[in-house]
Amino acid sequence: MAGASLLTLLDDISVILDDVSVMTKVAAKKTAGVLGDDLALNAEQVSGVKANRELPVIWAVAKGSFINKLILVPAALLISAIYPPLVTFLLMCGGLFLVYEGAEKVIHRFWPHALPHDEEHEARLAANADETVDLVAFEKQKIKGAIRTDFILSAEIIVIALGSAAGATLLQQSLVLSILAVAITIGIYGLVAGIVKIDDAGLHLMEQEGAFKQKLGKIMFAAAPKLMKFLSIAGTLAMFLVGGGILVHGIDFLHHGVEDLAHLTGIFESVTTALLNGVIGFIIGAIIVAIFTIIGKMRGGDKSAAH
Repeated sequence: MAGASLLTLLDDISVILDDVSVMTKVAAKKTAGVLGDDLALNAEQVSGVKANRELPVIWAVAKGSFINKLILVPAALLISAIYPPLVTFLLMCGGLFLVYEGAEKVIHRFWPHALPHDEEHEARLAANADETVDLVAFEKQKIKGAIRTDFILSAEIIVIALGSAAGATLLQQSLVLSILAVAITIGIYGLVAGIVKIDDAGLHLMEQEGAFKQKLGKIMFAAAPKLMKFLSIAGTLAMFLVGGGILVHGIDFLHHGVEDLAHLTGIFESVTTALLNGVIGFIIGAIIVAIFTIIGKMRGGDKSAAH
């Protein structure tokens, strides 16, 4: 009897693990788009950091990402069990933050005079140019911003994964989310570390003997800044695509309107949906930036009047 019970237990465990494996694969496929955005955004976050500080910054953000997921996984399971609509509300707040950050970056890039003077950015440039300045204090702000952005993207990944495991037991959902959280954190930040060190690897190859190694090194060294620039652009676009997608899915009339317009484009429906999500994300983000800018100017005016 004991042997039969043990075999039954092992069979049950095997079935659970098999179900978890299948659900994890499904969740990974559904979150693939967000993972690509996460990679682009995190690679973009370390741009402007000195070469010898890139890996420490990535490691600091990766540790923050692990803590984010340590908070988000149990929180998502708890909220889903107690009050599921709250998950959607929190996701909408995250979407608003992403489009706001993206719009602020675009406006700073193309219409810098439209926003208040960016003293922090100028201080960073001055610090990068001054070898005597300890950049750790400057990096702390950059790391905080990266961890904050990671929190929002991680929340969306976990919510999507939770949705793909709907109907499963609490144990299965917990295993799926935990496996996915660990795997994507190691994968994303491992890739980011590799990307930001391409130029160093190219420089190392250029110093080696052999024409092929030197040529490959030159290609890698020349490609590194172009790749980082591309990832910077892709990261900003990702903010609109991801944030806009969250907002569109959460607002019924926008969701139906986007679906109807995208359906008219036939085989390009998915591309049109993404573009419309991005455009809507930028518009909402620009409106939020305008509101905060007006409020900031009003406060500035009140302070000047008080003095």
